[in-house]
Amino acid sequence: MGQPISVIEKPSSVPGTVRFEINRNLTGMGHERYVAGTPVEGDRPPDRLARDLLERGGIDAVHIYNNVITIELDEHRDASGLKEIIEGLYIYYRPGVEVVVPEGAEG
Repeated sequence: MGQPISVIEKPSSVPGTVRFEINRNLTGMGHERYVAGTPVEGDRPPDRLARDLLERGGIDAVHIYNNVITIELDEHRDASGLKEIIEGLYIYYRPGVEVVVPEGAEG
């Protein structure tokens, strides 16, 4: 359940940096920066996305502004799998995830 995000990977002139443009506005006009090793507080969409990306490993920092996600990779990793993590931000029922029905909501 949920709607996938359309993601386009864009080239970056900075080595070790990957940029993605998506069809959703995640931050409005605010900038959000997340650094590896620092806990990600909050549960807004940019917070959840940054947490998912950083948990993958191989990332030094994530910057999100509006619909642009810029990822600084560590020196030993590539960008494989990042696009799929971003696309799945709003997918709630993934294989292996148990669907919990709140008490009293059953028909």
